[in-house]
Amino acid sequence: MQEIKAAVVVNPASANGKTGQKWPEMAAAFENEGLSFVYSLTEAPGHATEITARYLHEGYNLIISVGGDGTANEVINGFFTDGIDDAIRETRAFSFVSTGTGRDLSRTVGIPKDAGEAIRHIIDSPVRPVDAGRVQYINNQGYDEERYFINVAGLGLDGDTVARVNRTSKALGGFISFLWGTVVSLFLYKNQKMKIVVDGKEVCNEPITIVVVGNGCYFGGGMFVAPGAEMDDGLFDIIILRNLSKMNLLINLPRVYRGKHLSHPRIMSLRGKNIEITSSGKALLNLDGEQPGRAPASVELIPGVINLKG
Repeated sequence: MQEIKAAVVVNPASANGKTGQKWPEMAAAFENEGLSFVYSLTEAPGHATEITARYLHEGYNLIISVGGDGTANEVINGFFTDGIDDAIRETRAFSFVSTGTGRDLSRTVGIPKDAGEAIRHIIDSPVRPVDAGRVQYINNQGYDEERYFINVAGLGLDGDTVARVNRTSKALGGFISFLWGTVVSLFLYKNQKMKIVVDGKEVCNEPITIVVVGNGCYFGGGMFVAPGAEMDDGLFDIIILRNLSKMNLLINLPRVYRGKHLSHPRIMSLRGKNIEITSSGKALLNLDGEQPGRAPASVELIPGVINLKG
């Protein structure tokens, strides 16, 4: 990568406002590590995407997200806005410092939590191309929408959980917030009949608890849901929990955190590039810890489209 010209996109509302409080200290840590940068604070949902696109057009070649997984998702989507083509993306890179509730992307990539350690890790790491996912779905206002993700997409119980967690204060931190949200959603959620087609082949048409499309490994505040996923192998890891009962899911929940759940007889694991999901009910969508809409959803892998530094 050429000389770093960095721009930082900061979500001050992340982690219940703690990111905004800590940002001056974090900025000093960045400077102490020798990183020269400009920065902008987000003001509303979707603003990080707009800021990222502007910085890319202005020639900044490293965009660093500071916030939660949702902020990182918005920044990734900035790489796919109008006027940002492959020629631009090939000369730009993405990285992040995770300060949010879930921190699932940082677990997948291995970027430290401490700001100083994280920025040193980012500076020292090579740039590598990684895959991204493109999802077409129905948004929460009832319209067709398209969005990109870099870590994990899912439908069913996880979408319901993310919607519930994002309505809370998250004051107890990522693990407890997502665990609480999962357990509450588990007792309220009803498995929904879904038809799942992978690379043109129907693999399920039955009540489903969760379908996960993993580009990365972790979701839900530390659940090791797709332990075999690699972000640069040109394939999604698709994990389908087929009509698990509430008690069965609750009993096996600790195994999901350890990545030991794939041997369960009602869990299907396969790999693919294109996934079509329809549902007889209102199956909610989870995209990198955000809940933007619902099924029907079409998920397509785009190989090597994002340069990741970290």
